[in-house]
Amino acid sequence: MTSSAGQFGADGWLSGAKRAPSPNADVRPSGVVVDLIVVHAISLPPARYGTGDPERLFTNTLDFDAHPFFDGLRDLHVSAHFLIARDGVMTQFVSTERRAWHAGVSAFAGRTRCNDFSVGIELEGCDADIFTAAQYARLGSLIGAIQVRYPSVTPARVVGHSDIAPGRKTDPGPYFDWGRLRALLGV
Repeated sequence: MTSSAGQFGADGWLSGAKRAPSPNADVRPSGVVVDLIVVHAISLPPARYGTGDPERLFTNTLDFDAHPFFDGLRDLHVSAHFLIARDGVMTQFVSTERRAWHAGVSAFAGRTRCNDFSVGIELEGCDADIFTAAQYARLGSLIGAIQVRYPSVTPARVVGHSDIAPGRKTDPGPYFDWGRLRALLGV
């Protein structure tokens, strides 16, 4: 599959993405079909961008003493498959063939453990800010590439973290424009 996002290799790594492999991943359960995309938002420290700290969190290299907020993250081992920065630069942390640790306690359409069957995409942002045009463009092309690789991921199966963990998570937040994303996906 080729798109402006890049081309997936058989190993689940996307050619158009910067690679920063995360140790926070494991093998998907046998026979599981990837059929869900979960859109998240992250900023570290909260509402600060361009720090590189989300990447450091996902690769277990975050300096927990660098900011008071980080102290509460010391025991956290998380990742996502992709992170899209404010300028549209995309980093891949986990092969889409493996399970990234992004959803936590979650359920979708009666199935629990969404990490088992989903691809997690983090957008650099927070509940209090709009996302950038570059992020929407990159997200649209990335989702298109994922849908070619995993045809069971229909537009109805592109959801927010808040949709699979209601009451626990709020991201990507009220400023995420689902209509804009649907238009990019041709829905």
